[in-house]
Amino acid sequence: MTTITISGLPGTGKTTVAKLLEQRLGLRYVYSGEIFRRLAEQHQMSLEEFGKYCESHRNIDEELDRHQLGILKEGNVILEGRLSGWLAFQNHIPAVKVLLQADIQIRASRIVKREQGDIEKRKKEILKREKSEATRYKKYYGIDVSDTSIYDVIIDAGDKTPEQIMEIILRYVR
Repeated sequence: MTTITISGLPGTGKTTVAKLLEQRLGLRYVYSGEIFRRLAEQHQMSLEEFGKYCESHRNIDEELDRHQLGILKEGNVILEGRLSGWLAFQNHIPAVKVLLQADIQIRASRIVKREQGDIEKRKKEILKREKSEATRYKKYYGIDVSDTSIYDVIIDAGDKTPEQIMEIILRYVR
């Protein structure tokens, strides 16, 4: 049974790499961020506004976590999410925990390429969102997102193609 978690900050290439792995390995792929985005839309808020809202409404994070935990427990999945590696680690669920990292400039330019906008404005939005998430994760779970010790594979995605990143992960999985 193979379970892979892919975590990282916005713009690190998580989704692209996860989809490549899905094609190569034939595993089910689940993107937990999509659930969060749908909830933000339902609340008629931007991601930034919804993240701030979640800082005082823990039940939303708990709902997301229950959903992700169920998926992790089933196994044979690629789960992409900011906390997916931590959830596997804290709940002793066997998984290859991958963390993708990249410089803020690279991440912002990737997001602008994908979603349009101004790079400087995007950088501010990204940093604000990351700060909000770090606050929630520390407050709700005692997780310090800067602690990378739980990950099996940490990849600097800033200077690699998605295919190169996938190959690094596959070498570890095998």
